[in-house]
Amino acid sequence: MPRALVTGATGQAGSYIVERLMADGWSTRALVRTPAAAEWLAREGVELSHGDVLDAATFAAAAEGCDAIFHAAAVVTARGGWESYRDANVGGTQNAVAAAEASGARLVHISSVAVYGGDSRYGERPTDESTPLAPLPREAFYARSKRESERLVLDAHESGRIWATAVRPDVIYGRHDRQFVPRLARVLERGFFPVLGGGGSTLAVVHASSVADGAVRAVAIDAAGGNCYNLANDFPVTVAEFARLGGQGLGRRVRLVSLPTSLARLALAMARGALRATGSGAIAAQSTGTLDFLSRDNPFTSDRARRELGWSPATKPDVGVPDAFRWWKEHGSR
Repeated sequence: MPRALVTGATGQAGSYIVERLMADGWSTRALVRTPAAAEWLAREGVELSHGDVLDAATFAAAAEGCDAIFHAAAVVTARGGWESYRDANVGGTQNAVAAAEASGARLVHISSVAVYGGDSRYGERPTDESTPLAPLPREAFYARSKRESERLVLDAHESGRIWATAVRPDVIYGRHDRQFVPRLARVLERGFFPVLGGGGSTLAVVHASSVADGAVRAVAIDAAGGNCYNLANDFPVTVAEFARLGGQGLGRRVRLVSLPTSLARLALAMARGALRATGSGAIAAQSTGTLDFLSRDNPFTSDRARRELGWSPATKPDVGVPDAFRWWKEHGSR
């Protein structure tokens, strides 16, 4: 029976990777900082290894005897500047590479489409893995940390130190979500949701089970080593549809309030100027991406993953979206 180590197993992507591995017959171990908070994993048959991705020794110990490491642990939002993201994301990935090298395990790095940058993803053609990685703004701390982390992994593969691959999701939704669903749910609970231009644009979102499907498929394919794969559009869903389905999961009927995109961009430009004037440049940088996310179609293609990995998502939005918001209402909102 193959054995896998999963970091970030109590989080969203990590928990779905654990579920998929166990369904496929893997013996699964989770590296957790607080075992008491991961008892629900233990009850499902997951072996808990006490440690931290930032502690090279405990990371290496957890990886002993493993055939694969799925590195899903990452900081998406952090207080502080670049150092907070670098220490957590780049430092943790350095330890993942070292643990894979010491154990001989294959490494699957959960990266992000953030590596493409903001403006460059909206080109004349869909953004795929051949799209050049444009320079990132200094204040794009998360994107910079994910790009640097991914480069560490791919360089280690290219040098022959380890076998590794990286998958690039866009915004992930599902159970155990600590970012996207909670933010939207707090708005939807009020019974209305603002949409830009009628809410007809397709969201750059992917269900966590689809990310797990791609990650677990990748580790079993020799030719995936050294490659990156977008896992960024399992099923199309518009902003309006997502809000309606989210309200369904919350048990709320949601009224959509349409706002002109031009007005939203003007308000955003004024807000960005105020944020930069007060030293909140990182927040200002994120705000532009949020407007594009809500007003422009998903720019990514996952054709390579479908073709080379046999990526086969199964959870459609009409099932996955209500389930994610229902889970948040029952668990996360507390």
